[in-house]
Amino acid sequence: MSKKRVLITGAAGFLGSHLCDRFIKEGFHVIGMDNLITGDLRNIEHLFKLEHFEFYHHDVSKFIHVPGELHYILHFASPASPIDYLKIPIQTLKVGSLGTHNCLGLAKAKGARILVASTSEIYGDPLVHPQNEEYWGNVNPVGPRGVYDEAKRFQEAMTMAYHTFHGVETRIVRIFNTYGPRMRLNDGRALPAFIGQALRGEDLTVFGDGSQTRSFCFVDDLIEGIYRLLMSDYHLPVNVGNPDEISLKEFAEEIIALTATTQKIVYKPLPVDDPKQRQPDITRAKEILGWIPKVSRKDGLKVTYEYFKSLPKEEWFKQPKEFIAKA
Repeated sequence: MSKKRVLITGAAGFLGSHLCDRFIKEGFHVIGMDNLITGDLRNIEHLFKLEHFEFYHHDVSKFIHVPGELHYILHFASPASPIDYLKIPIQTLKVGSLGTHNCLGLAKAKGARILVASTSEIYGDPLVHPQNEEYWGNVNPVGPRGVYDEAKRFQEAMTMAYHTFHGVETRIVRIFNTYGPRMRLNDGRALPAFIGQALRGEDLTVFGDGSQTRSFCFVDDLIEGIYRLLMSDYHLPVNVGNPDEISLKEFAEEIIALTATTQKIVYKPLPVDDPKQRQPDITRAKEILGWIPKVSRKDGLKVTYEYFKSLPKEEWFKQPKEFIAKA
């Protein structure tokens, strides 16, 4: 029997590459697609020798053609860190709108089930805590983070429209802060930023007074939740994340203890519209998917730190990518 075929956009990124690994392991023929604007081929180079993996260097904001049958699509193409989407705001909006439209159109044409990657950022700076899927969010559409937040909110609306109007089988996952091997040290998010600073012998930078909270989910747990959601019969959004909440000041202290750095915490002004609280209500994931995170932050951080520490030292000092700002 021939293998089922799955298209994964954003395949060379942090989450996309782990999804490629999972679907290869599950016996699928995996088609990866990425324009490499934030992705890195090194994340998937171990797959190129496999018979049942192929890669398309392509921007999903342009028309997508994939020959042959297609059973599943996972749309994970998008800048996901502030340092990226603040530099390439128009591309971020386009991949969330045009890219999503193209992927949904392909799913309709192929009769494929599609899962789109949404985010906890659709909740903005939340007025409800913890955040459940019924909450509509508190988002500034014209603030600096609006290009990402609104791209994802539009993505959800477009996905639901294809589900209700065209009958496309759709799934929506709202991803909360995730970490693990293959993250970029210079992507600007708290965890890699703290570990990168510790490795370089720099003070750890906390924005605001450090009382704002985050909830960190290890990548293996997230991938399991995504896989279960794709294979479920549920079409409404589902939060997938670890509800173990911690303040960023406490988290910086954990990183200092983990890395045994002698550096201290320094405080800088809080960025505009930075969420004060972030914690998923995962009741829906528990009830519908039978999913809960299993990896503790302590164990996940050890694995992640060892990964970052194993990188060539020039990677520790590497500056963020400079993007060509094409519209």
